[in-house]
Amino acid sequence: MLSKVMENTFCCNLNNGDMLREVTVKIGLERIDMQKEVMVETLLDSGATGLVMSSEFSRKQGFKLKKIERPIYVRNVDGTLNKKRLIEHIVEINIYYQGHRERMEIDMIGGQKWSVILGML
Repeated sequence: MLSKVMENTFCCNLNNGDMLREVTVKIGLERIDMQKEVMVETLLDSGATGLVMSSEFSRKQGFKLKKIERPIYVRNVDGTLNKKRLIEHIVEINIYYQGHRERMEIDMIGGQKWSVILGML
């Protein structure tokens, strides 16, 4: 069960009784082609090595996808290869947070819980 602990921090009990903390932050994403901004709650992931957007979210918001030359294989948390999810597209966007703007390319991947994950590695 997911419960809010404090602003931007959520906890849930795992099956083995451990607590899982999810730290989130609300950011603005701007479509480069239309200068249309959308606000989204993102997951800050200290174990992720990049920025990832859900392909379902990108489709819903109408982001323009750019096919990459070679697919990127995704590794699971335990280091094993995730054969079901390849990164085959990216989207170029502007990210806004507390007055700061940064143009970024975000990897697209399907079947994830969060619309956007901000990796911290």
